[in-house]
Amino acid sequence: MKTLCSARIRSVARLCLALAIVALGALPAAGQVLRIRIDGTIQPISAEQIERGIDAAAAQHASALLIEMNTPGGLLDSTREIITKIEASPVPVIVYVGPSGARAASAGFFILESADVAAMANGTNAGAAHPVTLGGGTPDEVMKAKIENDTAAFMRSYVTRRGRNADAAEKAVRQSISWTDKEALNLRLIDLTVKDQADLLKQLDGRTIQRFDGSTAVLHLAGQPVEDMPATLRQKVLGWLMDPNIAFLVLAVGALALYAEFNHPGAIIPGVVGVIFILLTLFALNLLPTRYASLWLIALAFVLFALEAKFASHGVLTAGGIASLTLGGLLLVDGPIPEMRVKLIVALAVSLPFGLITAFLMTIALRALRNKVTTGSQGLVGELGVARTELAPNGKVFVHGELWNARAAKPIHNGDAVRVVAITELELLVEHAG
Repeated sequence: MKTLCSARIRSVARLCLALAIVALGALPAAGQVLRIRIDGTIQPISAEQIERGIDAAAAQHASALLIEMNTPGGLLDSTREIITKIEASPVPVIVYVGPSGARAASAGFFILESADVAAMANGTNAGAAHPVTLGGGTPDEVMKAKIENDTAAFMRSYVTRRGRNADAAEKAVRQSISWTDKEALNLRLIDLTVKDQADLLKQLDGRTIQRFDGSTAVLHLAGQPVEDMPATLRQKVLGWLMDPNIAFLVLAVGALALYAEFNHPGAIIPGVVGVIFILLTLFALNLLPTRYASLWLIALAFVLFALEAKFASHGVLTAGGIASLTLGGLLLVDGPIPEMRVKLIVALAVSLPFGLITAFLMTIALRALRNKVTTGSQGLVGELGVARTELAPNGKVFVHGELWNARAAKPIHNGDAVRVVAITELELLVEHAG
């Protein structure tokens, strides 16, 4: 019995040891470098992705968080959120503009300067951070100066604490200057230039950096595993919809699907797809600097398409609808950079076929409603026939290949041509067709 108990204890111990090894293997490696990639505009989803990366790096006690960035810029509000999170990060944050050919323009330059370590790959550029006013109008000189001074002060507030060249950084805000990687290094806007990521980690190994709170930290990065932290499915979908061109296209497809459902009630699938597409678009537009008044232009386009089908305007109303839909698309998102606005080619590519198809379908539907019924008993009204007997007033007529009982208000002779005026139950009311 004792031997049996000892054997069971050893088996349980081995099982516990195996489970412990598996559990330890599932845990993130201590001291690893966590990496996230930002390739596109800076907006709420990219801000959420960076915040999630910083939190994960802190939870895993990572050696550093590496943000590999290639961006034309984006929204200043999202940029402020990112910088606030970077400044408070318990884990050193390395912002790396790469690979070669990448850029950190506008909002990207703000983020680059906020990092514990700012690095650029060979053949990259950064800068051009002048603020762009949203709203479509040109601000007066006083308001323009306020916006510029506020943005410049924001840049200086952390560039100075990072020990970088605040005067040069401010020129990117006030004069929209952009620099190559070598120029940025010579001006002390960044800490180093590198060939690639491996060279970056090699150069940073053993380097002492000063954190935003004034403390110092020594980086130990040589040989550390680099773990990618991809965006979640939600972030991927919304990040895709953050492209205003995609958002406008999805909105148009959703509207077309709803139109198909209204014309074919009970189809269900077009209605479900249309509602989902429109809700996704509205959710994305809520995160973008959207001019909701432009939605009225899009709605006006549909009204004009419907009127074209009702009234013969020889294409004038359709042209107006296409123009309204195009303008609605162009004005839909008031982004600070061209990459955050609907392109003209996209607006036309959506509006022209969408307008022509919609007008064509509406015309067919309304014409079908106006057409005379040609089937059933009502289809006999207006048909011509021949009297087979004297109608005085009742008799027989041959209409539409059939012999019918008929009644005439005035006498009609056998063989005379007749026209059906109305039908009452199974008797036709006819008149002389001569």
